[in-house]
Amino acid sequence: MRFSIVPAAYVLLLREGTAGDEVLLQLRQGTGYMDDHWASAAAGHVERGETALDAARREALEEIGVADLDLEFATAMQRTAHDLPIDERVDFFFTARSWRGEPRIVEAAKCAELRWVPLDELDTLPGPVVPHERFVLDGLRRRDLTPLSQFGF
Repeated sequence: MRFSIVPAAYVLLLREGTAGDEVLLQLRQGTGYMDDHWASAAAGHVERGETALDAARREALEEIGVADLDLEFATAMQRTAHDLPIDERVDFFFTARSWRGEPRIVEAAKCAELRWVPLDELDTLPGPVVPHERFVLDGLRRRDLTPLSQFGF
């Protein structure tokens, strides 16, 4: 039997902080998936006929109000979760160090907070980071993230 692969695009805004690189994270709420977890500032499903890059740009505008992102590919993650009712996933992660606009919460029903967090201080957040996203953030921090990654296998 064939299965479906669900593609998603993630945007990790990065900036230079006093203690090294910082990433903008959102605290999820009201989505029904990983609520009360910290996650990428912007992310969402790739729509039919849309490239992953276009989805990343669209999600950044829809969720945090920024445009003209200078996106860099970080990794493509093949993901599954045997204990959750999902099919296989392919997640495209992008970073951006420049954009137009000030990041802000656009979808208040889905995001409780935005916070800049040093990559070295993710454990100080008042709550967990979405596990597969934490895998990517740790790889960025260690500078050993590979172009293709797997999670949940």
